[in-house]
Amino acid sequence: QVQLVESGGGLVQAGGSLRLSCAVSGRTYSSNTMAWFRQAPGKEREFVAGITWRSGTTTYADSVKGRFTISRDAYKNTVYLQMNSLKVEDTAVYYCNADPKRETPGDYWGQGTQVTVSS
Repeated sequence: QVQLVESGGGLVQAGGSLRLSCAVSGRTYSSNTMAWFRQAPGKEREFVAGITWRSGTTTYADSVKGRFTISRDAYKNTVYLQMNSLKVEDTAVYYCNADPKRETPGDYWGQGTQVTVSS
């Protein structure tokens, strides 16, 4: 079992920045990759960014490339999502996910953290 706890969401103006954190505990050795997904009101949950624990290889959705950066601290078992140049359309609940396969989520989710970007 893997437990994921997100933090760092909040309200920010367009153009601002936020950093999300995802603390990973439990069977961390069984997870090779981590990812962030998001779900806006009335929309399906979508892939945002992914990273591998070992090499730190990253992937991004086209909508966030150049603005968001995913990173990991293997010693702290924590994954981060640095979000810059935020747009109103980035407003969503952001979820941490363990062991995704490319852009298909794995079985373990955090509780989510709300990010609201105002104009």
